[in-house]
Amino acid sequence: MTFLAARPASRESSRDGSSTVIIGVPFDATSTFRRGSRHAPAAIRWASQSIETFSPVLRRDLEEVALSDGGDVELAGSDVDAMRSAVRSRIEDLATGTLPVVLGGEHTVTLAVVEALRQSKGDLAVLQLDAHADLRDEFEGRSLSHATVMRRIVDRLGRKAVVQLGVRAGSRDEFDAAPGLLRYSSSMLAMPTDVWSWLEQRPVYVTLDIDVVDPADAPGTGNPEPEGVAARELLPFVRRLGALRVVGIDLVEVSPPYDPSGRTAILAATIVREAILAITASRPA
Repeated sequence: MTFLAARPASRESSRDGSSTVIIGVPFDATSTFRRGSRHAPAAIRWASQSIETFSPVLRRDLEEVALSDGGDVELAGSDVDAMRSAVRSRIEDLATGTLPVVLGGEHTVTLAVVEALRQSKGDLAVLQLDAHADLRDEFEGRSLSHATVMRRIVDRLGRKAVVQLGVRAGSRDEFDAAPGLLRYSSSMLAMPTDVWSWLEQRPVYVTLDIDVVDPADAPGTGNPEPEGVAARELLPFVRRLGALRVVGIDLVEVSPPYDPSGRTAILAATIVREAILAITASRPA
């Protein structure tokens, strides 16, 4: 099953001219508390069948986008380094200028995509929408896990390359370290004008952890946190992404076993549709 209006595409045809390619990464080996995000790519594709290709807010249709679905990255076992290598290879195989839309999986998949993109995007910035800071240097004996991924991204891109929005949970050390590591961090989705202007001046990778949304709207996630943003707040923000030079985006941490109604997966599919339509509005079809 492919995502909504996307045509199927194999890795061999990943240079077929599609401007946007959806790639699933069914991996959750470092997840804690409520695992299951490895099932998310399939669940989001399934949920997408329940929504329209047309966005009445953006007045655009996925039928207007050169969109393909490359399926899932083939993974062997639960080794995080093997996953990173496989994801990097898939992203690097895309034609220049292709927008990768990655469906996690847990948040460690983000590091692999960033590692691939930074080779051609020297001044890459990362915009993170997340309930958690993910800035620990180590968690449960791992230097790379869903709880340390943004610290590893800072290591790769340098200090002040990351903007965090929606963050409302983390250790004391993470919150103490954030001002020295990040460009900006807030529990809200709004950001100062100068931060938005800074993002406008460089290629941006967007990583969206579904737990940025309040559990009332998105209960199906591994580590839900109360007092999150509402879906009606997040979607307008996603539609603003068209004003940035977004070179890739992921949506991670949907956990279908804890989403019996399917509402989290449906919201995730809607976010993906709106993001694609917003980001590609100024790109050739």
